[in-house]
Order: sequence, then C-alpha cells, then structure tokens
Amino acid sequence: MGFRCGIVGLPNVGKSTLFNALTQTAQAQAENYPFCTIEPNIGEVTVPDERLDNLAETAKSAAKIPTRMTFVDIAGLVEGASKGEGLGNKFLANIREMDAVAYVLRCFDNDDISHVNGKIDPVSDSQTVETELMMADMESLERRLPTLEKKSRGGDKESQEMLPVVKDILALLEEGQPARSLQIAADQVRTLRGLQLLTSKPVLYVCNVDEDAASEGNNYSRAIEELAGLEGASSIVISAEIESELSQLGNSDRKEYMLELGVKEAGLDRMISSGYELLDLMTYFTAGPKESRAWTIPNGSTAPEAAGVIHTDFEKGFIRAEVIPYQEYVSLGGELNCKEAGKMRVEGKDYIVKDGDVIYFRFNV
Repeated sequence: MGFRCGIVGLPNVGKSTLFNALTQTAQAQAENYPFCTIEPNIGEVTVPDERLDNLAETAKSAAKIPTRMTFVDIAGLVEGASKGEGLGNKFLANIREMDAVAYVLRCFDNDDISHVNGKIDPVSDSQTVETELMMADMESLERRLPTLEKKSRGGDKESQEMLPVVKDILALLEEGQPARSLQIAADQVRTLRGLQLLTSKPVLYVCNVDEDAASEGNNYSRAIEELAGLEGASSIVISAEIESELSQLGNSDRKEYMLELGVKEAGLDRMISSGYELLDLMTYFTAGPKESRAWTIPNGSTAPEAAGVIHTDFEKGFIRAEVIPYQEYVSLGGELNCKEAGKMRVEGKDYIVKDGDVIYFRFNV
C-alpha cells in the first residue's frame, strides 16, 4: 500500500513537467498550450527509505521491495470546470479517486509561457481551483439532500447519520470554506469519506519556481506559504525545470548538481514526506532471507490492521505479532541475534504499530 496523489492546477503551471520529472518518465506531454494532458497520466514511484536498504543487507534478503506512491497528472482546470467547462467533468471525476491532492501553482515569470488568466498570481490561481471544487461539492450535496431528508424521515439509520454531516458541510461551502475544514467527531469520519467530496481531500501546495528561486523560494511562493499557514496546510517549493534535469542524471551527478544549486533534498523526496504527513502515514517492515519489504499504514494502526495490508487473511486469522524495533534489528545483526538478546517482543491484537517496526505475523485461517 502506498497512496495516490493527484497533481492538479490551472493549465501551463508546469504540472506535466513536474509529473515527468517525479516519475522519471516521458508519458505526459509538456507543451505550451492548455489541455495537453487529456487523459490522466499515471506513474508509480518507489518511496526512498534507507532503512529498507539496511534491513535487506542485514537479513541478506534476495529481494528488496519498497512501498510505492502513485502520482496522477490530471487535466488542467479552468474557471467553470464545476459546470463542465474545458475538461471539467473528467478533471473532477479523477480527483475523487485520489487520497490527497497537490495544487501545483505557477510561481515564476516567463513571457514565453502563457498564463490562462494573463497574469502570474498563485494565490488567485489556488482560489480558482478551490472555488471550482467547492462549487462541484455543493452541487453534489444539494442533489443528495432531498433524498436524504426523505429517507431520514422514514427512519433510515444511515441517512439519519449522514444528513447532519451533509448540512454542516453545505453551510461551510456556502461560506467559502472547503469540506476538510469541518470539525467532526471520530465516528463521523467514515461518513465524510463516503461522500467522496473533492474538498475533503488533504491538500499540499506545490510552488513551481524558476531555477534562481529553487533553494529559497520567492515572493510568489512566500505568499502561498502564508496562505497555507493560515489554513493549517503545507507548502513546498519545487522547480519543475530542475527536477526534470535531475531525473536525467545518475545518483552521484544528481547529488553534485543539487549541491551546486543549494537544493538540499530532491522534490520527489519532499513531496513523499509531505504526503505522508498529510495523510498521517507511517512505515513498518517485514524482513527475511527471501525478501525485505516496506509497508505503508496509517498512524495508530493495530497489529491486526497492519497485518491486513499484507493479506486480509492475516488480519482475520491474527494470532500475534513478533516485533523488533528497526535499530535493534540492524545493530544486533538480524532476527536470530535479537531473539537471543531478548529484543523481540510478542504483541497481541491491541498493539499499536510504531514507525520502523520489523514484524513477523503469526496467523491461522
């Protein structure tokens, strides 16, 4: 399990260039005209984690399998997308399938690259994207409301649970606030997810800057950083142009080039770490002679829930989890030495998995 991140934004902000760089492919066209990405381009990338490398070496694993993240480059949105303008309907449908959404915003000046609105204003661009998504959510909920009210009066339990959530979200949307800003009880989270609202997705603001601003950002990106801060969201600065160049280099050349530019971390790594924070995800591992593997789970997952990511039978027939912390596994030289040193713990169904745990599950089906 990894996660799916939709790359969205207005036309000509650098979405496809960034997608190509992040996935190190040439699937997406990156031409200077709107809607060059008509079908969503999908690319999977491995999530870099040096802990997996160390585990595989310690366990002398024949294979090493990292967790993966899926990027989806979605067609450029324009004002009126919620009413079907441009490729609006396709755009909006694709977003519903994402776990998180990255708003790519143009934060650079270049007279040779046209802007759909004729000016560079990333804050306004982000508001255009957000407004279209909110309008689409309002339309969706308003269509559902009469049916929910009728079923609720008839005693339908699911409708009775959903109706107050829908009304609260509609009130927020009418005030210009996205659905993700709704404060809800823990038992209502599943209801909110079931509505599949566009503005309920966690958002990462990606400021696409030119090469000169890659290390420190610029006034455009600082305006977005301020906006993100007010919303309690995250923003990162990336130069799609630089990332495109980095994707063509080998590891040693890539590190040297980043050093010259003053860029401490590749854009892919920053987007992945930001995505994990957005979705509150973590990684645990399985390790042995056959393979060492990374698994992505939500923070707070129990041992049976973590086992279920491997296979549903593991969760259904869960007996116990044999757990070794990553540092102990590597420093002591593997599972056998950890057992002998008393560093392997046996945990039951209530155990909350910790980031970096190396686990062997016992189950019966």
